Amino acid sequence: MKATLEKINLNLDSSFSIKKYSHRKSITTPVWHFHPEFEIAYLPLKSKGKRHIGDHISYFDDGDLIFLGPDLPHFGFSERKEAEHFEVVVQMKEDFLGPLFLQKPEMLAIKRLFEKARLGLTFHGAIKEEIGSRLKNMLELPPFEKTIELLCVLNKMAQSEDYQILNVTSYALEVNSLDHDRIETIYQYVQKNFKNPISLEEIAIQTNMTVPAFCRFFKKLTKLTFTKFVNEFRIAYARRILAEEHKTIADVCFECGFNNFSHFNKTFKEITGESPSAYRKSIRELIY
Repeated sequence: MKATLEKINLNLDSSFSIKKYSHRKSITTPVWHFHPEFEIAYLPLKSKGKRHIGDHISYFDDGDLIFLGPDLPHFGFSERKEAEHFEVVVQMKEDFLGPLFLQKPEMLAIKRLFEKARLGLTFHGAIKEEIGSRLKNMLELPPFEKTIELLCVLNKMAQSEDYQILNVTSYALEVNSLDHDRIETIYQYVQKNFKNPISLEEIAIQTNMTVPAFCRFFKKLTKLTFTKFVNEFRIAYARRILAEEHKTIADVCFECGFNNFSHFNKTFKEITGESPSAYRKSIRELIY
């Protein structure tokens, strides 16, 4: 999917960027963007949100630690807007310590980590909070110690087995302002209206395109049909409701925009690999 290029500005005393972002109620809507840097993003416990990275959409409800490769388009991740919420984001080039940095024998595990990150990684279990704590502490370190700590963080992540590969599809990204504006319009419209039926005619009007032109445009950029994109959006929302609320599965089906219970069950299993009831059961077993 085409996206805007984000320019990462580095301090003169550092070869990588690490920042803490505090979220306020007035935070603006996230922008669909990409950058040539690798990115580690940590969101603390109790953070909730949606991972929308390339053609991958999933939901997290207890914080997150992700590692993304370069040029993977994504939106901001958290849906929290409380003043106390924050994110820590590290961004670095693959050769941030020199062109031969990852060729050193001591860096073999980190080199493999970088290769896996090109498909997107999310970490879970104890490693998530351990790395998150170290990233927060890094913010206060002087430049040299900060660099050493980043290497330790990368090595710790490289040694961990508590991760999931998101299998994000690679994209040939081009910066095109018209396409970017159209994708922004589509995303925002779906976000506001996914609980209701959205016809191709309706969404095509939003982008000032005919239906055939819109279908070609959307499939070319996202490698998805518009129907599948909307369904993935709805299932991500359904997973949130199943995890957080005590509504019946039938109620969840209709609340997230499906008008047929069997179709909801089938689509949920196609996207997540399990039925809504099995998903809710696994969540409860995890909590209790």
